[in-house]
Amino acid sequence: MISVDQPFAALHETHSGVVFLLGDRVYKAKKPIRTEFLDFRTVEARRSVCAREVSLNRRLAPDVYLGVIELADPAGGAGEPLVVMRRMPEDSRLSALVANGSPADALVDSIADVVARFHTSAARGPDIDRQGSVRAVRRRWCNNIRETRELDQDIVDPDRLDAIERRVLRFLDGRQQLFAQRIADARIVDGHADLLADDIFCLDDGPRILDCLEFDDDLRYVDGLDDVSCLAMDLEFQGRGDLADRFLDRYAALIDDPAPTALRHHYIAYRAFMRAKVDCVRYLQGRSESRTDALRHTELAEAHLEQGAVRLALVGGLPATGKSTVAERLAESVGAQLVSSDRVRRELFEKDRASDPNPGFRDGRYSAEATARVYATMLDRARRALERGESVVLDASWTDRRLRGRAAELAGETLSELVSLQCTADSEIAERRLRRRVSPRSGHAGTSADSEATPAIARAMARAADAWPEATDIDTAGPVEQSVRAATEQWWRLNPTTSAHVPRSDDITK
Repeated sequence: MISVDQPFAALHETHSGVVFLLGDRVYKAKKPIRTEFLDFRTVEARRSVCAREVSLNRRLAPDVYLGVIELADPAGGAGEPLVVMRRMPEDSRLSALVANGSPADALVDSIADVVARFHTSAARGPDIDRQGSVRAVRRRWCNNIRETRELDQDIVDPDRLDAIERRVLRFLDGRQQLFAQRIADARIVDGHADLLADDIFCLDDGPRILDCLEFDDDLRYVDGLDDVSCLAMDLEFQGRGDLADRFLDRYAALIDDPAPTALRHHYIAYRAFMRAKVDCVRYLQGRSESRTDALRHTELAEAHLEQGAVRLALVGGLPATGKSTVAERLAESVGAQLVSSDRVRRELFEKDRASDPNPGFRDGRYSAEATARVYATMLDRARRALERGESVVLDASWTDRRLRGRAAELAGETLSELVSLQCTADSEIAERRLRRRVSPRSGHAGTSADSEATPAIARAMARAADAWPEATDIDTAGPVEQSVRAATEQWWRLNPTTSAHVPRSDDITK
């Protein structure tokens, strides 16, 4: 029985269908339309997709999808197929519960549990895996951008679409290894592909998840993270970013998914842009409020593309300028991998450290050859991380412009954003810091420390250092929090010209 608080009959229209609510039943009809992504112009096509909708949605809501009936034509014409469903109580809709401020933590936990179980047993295979490749994800993005360009709309302007496209393709083209690993780890599934809060009903005996994407199998074959990012996007769109994070974190823990944060941002951006395109279509169909929704979804996509851009930060400076502290705190605050030259040098030259505790400037494990080996090791580790979608902070002096040039080449090769930060401090402050580090027994940096610099070495390094005009100076004379805040601000500031070489989607989807 339906609730007395909801109308006995109602009608809702979507961009591709019409939904009739009558008593305790729901009847869904497909519009006889053709778009870039579906073709329902014939009765046979509509009948087939209705049957497919029932079959696929019974995976998650078997007691809701009752079957397909034919609406007869009294004049003797062809009948119209209708999906028949059990009507859900409106006040149990997840979107309604979120909107009215109902406690929702346990609800999103239960939804994450259901989706995680669903993905664990979902169909997999070579045909499904192909849709998780960089090529397939790129094609879906480019198709959506192209279709939005071709709409007779003035909501998302061409320059804005171009900027979104550049950011998208820059991420994808530098992350071949990441997407290949996702396929190797069996992360690509026959999923739901349209998880939205409006289509999830939270009942006493568990959630009912409705309305999966049924009209195109390839669009439903997705990375599990892509699938759940749709609901995360929708929750954030409704002002509940906390629930979005909770949902994704629980899902990832349940299926043991170590996906980098950048991939999470990328898929949320993809889902937001898809909704922006649908909003534009709905606006053109006469739904005036969809204009605002399109703009908000576009802004959400842009924000996550920026947050998900893979970055390589060089945090440098002379000894005792606070670079290691800033680098460590920066990496922690932004979720990046930290690679320290002092620690790498210690790993590579541990025996030498014991036999020669006081190397001079550019001697022993600080010779040009040894230093080149240390930096090559750092850059190799950074490359592997960047290709996997993990941002990296490299903590080293970076006083040699040739070594900085190699790091810049790495950023270019992996299509990552280069962030150059030079920590500075007054020479008297730096020398006091160095003297505090020195072990009173040995006269050199304590053996528990990774850094071995002395005041004399610092002065020699200062005389030999190459200028670093492209770096942003981070003054570390004040509180650590202030320096880290300045570094973090630079981390999030992207150079809009870095991806200018990326081809347009029109050139790569044919």
